[in-house]
Amino acid sequence: MPDTPASPTRRLKKRAQFLKAARGTKVARRGFVLQAVAVADPQPGVGYTVTKKVGNAPERNRIKRRLREVVRASATRLVAGHDYVLIGRRESLTEPFAALVEDLEKALRRAHGTQSAKAGNGAAERDPSETTRAPGPSGHPEQ
Repeated sequence: MPDTPASPTRRLKKRAQFLKAARGTKVARRGFVLQAVAVADPQPGVGYTVTKKVGNAPERNRIKRRLREVVRASATRLVAGHDYVLIGRRESLTEPFAALVEDLEKALRRAHGTQSAKAGNGAAERDPSETTRAPGPSGHPEQ
C-alpha cells in the first residue's frame, strides 16, 4: 500500500538505510525486534523485514502487514530525526494486536531512554538473572 501524502512517516527501502539502523539501538520484544538510529532527515523513517526462517511468503507478508498497522497506530510516538526497522518474529501472527501496539510503545520508550510514569522504572521488563548475578573470582559479576 503506497504511503499517503498525509503519512507522518517515510518508508525505508535502501539496504544502506537498514544497515545504518542495525548499528543503532536494538530492543527485543515478543513479536519483533526494534532497531532505532538517529538520522539527519527530520521525518521519521520505518522499514520492515522478516527473515525466511520465520515462515513461508504468505506468513511473512502477513507479519509485515500487522507490523505496518502497529506502526500506524503508534505513529505519534515515533521521534523525528530517527529511522526505525522492525524485524518481525513468528509470534507477531498470534500476539493480540493491542499487545503488539503496547510492545512497540514500550520499545520506543526504551530505545530513546525514556520511561513514562505508567511504565515505572522498567524493573518488570528486566531479566531477573541480570540483576542477581553473584560476583565471580575477579570480583565482577559473571557473564
